[in-house]
Amino acid sequence: MPDYRAPDFLVELLKAKSPSGAEAQAQAVYDHFVKPHADTYANDALGCRLATLNVKGAPTVMFAGHMDELGLIITYVNKDGYLYFDTIGGHDKSIISGRRVIIQTAHGPVKGVTGKRAIHLMEESDRKKVPEIHEIWIDIAAKTKAEALKRVAIGDVATYDHEFELINGSVGTARAFDNKVGAYVVGEALIRLAKEKAKLGARIVSVATTQEEIGVRGAQTSAFSVDPHIALAVDVGHATDHPDCDPRKYGETKLGGGPILCRGPNINPKVYDRLVACAKKAKITVQFDADPRPTGTDARAIQMARGGVACGLVSIPLRYMHTPSEVVDLEDVENCVKLFVAFAKSIEKGESFNW
Repeated sequence: MPDYRAPDFLVELLKAKSPSGAEAQAQAVYDHFVKPHADTYANDALGCRLATLNVKGAPTVMFAGHMDELGLIITYVNKDGYLYFDTIGGHDKSIISGRRVIIQTAHGPVKGVTGKRAIHLMEESDRKKVPEIHEIWIDIAAKTKAEALKRVAIGDVATYDHEFELINGSVGTARAFDNKVGAYVVGEALIRLAKEKAKLGARIVSVATTQEEIGVRGAQTSAFSVDPHIALAVDVGHATDHPDCDPRKYGETKLGGGPILCRGPNINPKVYDRLVACAKKAKITVQFDADPRPTGTDARAIQMARGGVACGLVSIPLRYMHTPSEVVDLEDVENCVKLFVAFAKSIEKGESFNW
């Protein structure tokens, strides 16, 4: 039996099926756990969740973690009842085939399998090819198009049927650690600040953003609405401590090594320095990453909102990103929550991070 208990809030987020643009299940989890602890709570037209603590505080600090995940969207049903699809977010085409999937429909979940021609039926040259998306289908055991369309509709979304499981101590695997862990961190940080009745100088707005996987869209609109002075985005980052990952190309970070702090043009130097100081004071081990351009995270959109935002980025080390079995050490997640709590407490009333 595993000797580590994962937080219920995180487990429920990991269970939620929430491809970009269809985040309802994750929204419901965030509503349940976070809303009771917020001074004010709102949603927006893109489905983001905005929880605020210390409404009259200043400056405004935005915490952002996206709750959407990769998925598939049904685009066509052939005469024999097989479903064809397009991808939501960045998939590795080589690992889509042979997967169990769950389709979210108006009538409830429908289970299926992604299929392609078996290796025994391929020519030698075909065996070396990665199938194109239109060459893969979903089999829901329907006999005709009409039968299939009674169960699913064009535009229904699907996710891989891979659930969260602890595999050794605090190390677990899940379909969508990217980025349910981020949504958990920003929500849990607010919950802890509220429960301990922390004396805050800043107004804290924890936002579970949507549609990050297709272009940081929820971060763009929510950052405009929140109008923060300072922001921390949290996402997953590549743990490079596995075979076939050259640190000369990808840097050196490891699972269990603590949150990863980013440096580069996307990052305000004062925010970075404060994160380092908070980690040191709280005795949280951290790792470091450098990115010479706007990052592929919500931080990219938030930094450029309105007149500009003093932005930081904290990443949780993850192996096998954008596969059905991502791997994370939940101790890194816990330390990320502690770092966000410490950062919020460190902000003095009226403090500016302009430079």
